[in-house]
Amino acid sequence: MYRFAKSAVNLGGQAVRQVRYGSSVRQDFHSKYGLAVMVGGAAFCTAVWGYVLTQTGIVWNLSPVGKVMPKPWREE
Repeated sequence: MYRFAKSAVNLGGQAVRQVRYGSSVRQDFHSKYGLAVMVGGAAFCTAVWGYVLTQTGIVWNLSPVGKVMPKPWREE
């Protein structure tokens, strides 16, 4: 168990050193990937809504004009 703990701490120390020394060049995530993420999200949203509107068979009752009929009154 002692060897395992010692190797785990050693790996953790190596990872910290790699992060500290490897990240000296600051790269902004948004300037690097921002446009690609936005275009990918727009394409995904368009694809999902295109599928929903054309393939699911949902009837979109947008206007009730001419579709809603009043119930007839019961005569007593």
